[in-house]
Amino acid sequence: MHKSTISIDVVLDDNKVPDHISWKASDSSADDAQAAKAMMVAFWDSADKSALRMDLWTKDMMVDEMGDFFYQTLSSMSDTLKRATNYGDLAEDLKAFSKTFNEKFRAKQIAENKAD
Repeated sequence: MHKSTISIDVVLDDNKVPDHISWKASDSSADDAQAAKAMMVAFWDSADKSALRMDLWTKDMMVDEMGDFFYQTLSSMSDTLKRATNYGDLAEDLKAFSKTFNEKFRAKQIAENKAD
């Protein structure tokens, strides 16, 4: 059996706010750790039937980047749902929601920028 390891390093500032996030996977072709401004990790606890989540972002993560991050994450979750369950209709619903979310997020950003 093959074992793969994913390492995540988080550097915190004095107030314990993430300053830098990096990750490395043992099966990756990248030699060096990859920098990231945000991460979402979820594990399924089958005993409790609940998701255990860890969401972190660095203090230099911009709001527009967060919107893109959520949009792309939701969109990719729809692809995973389809592959895992073959429920194409529900996967399409989630993808449509992610597109609507992205449009609303961008509209909100434009409105806020005009107000400034």
